[in-house]
Amino acid sequence: MKVILTKDVKELGKKGELVNVADGYGKNYLIPRKLAVVADTAAMNELKSREAAKQHRLEVEKATAMENAELLRDKTVKVTANAGAGGKLFGSVTSKEIAEKIKAEYGVEIDKKRIVVEDIRAFGTYPMTVKIYTGIQVPMYVMVGE
Repeated sequence: MKVILTKDVKELGKKGELVNVADGYGKNYLIPRKLAVVADTAAMNELKSREAAKQHRLEVEKATAMENAELLRDKTVKVTANAGAGGKLFGSVTSKEIAEKIKAEYGVEIDKKRIVVEDIRAFGTYPMTVKIYTGIQVPMYVMVGE
């Protein structure tokens, strides 16, 4: 019997997968507990349309990420910080501050966890890498000044 899983089932499959199970297992366990539905034509069409919508959404996200990557490539973000004698900063410039500046200057929202930069503790310009999307990384610079 072919069924489409509506929830993750351990050792059987993930939600949305089409699996082949024994008739008794499907009729007596999976379907009554709403873990699966029978894979009839309506359910198959719904599954295909859901997969097509997911694929389209991923393509749109990737296209947007490519546009953002071209916008941000080799740009410099200016961050202000307080420092003591000799240009040594009080604390350090964090990736959260950099993400906020990128959003303010370029209108692109980047998660702070996707910014890779060395520890910044003095004035100057530092290279960083921004991971915009899976497999899409752009080099940028952060300039720290007063």
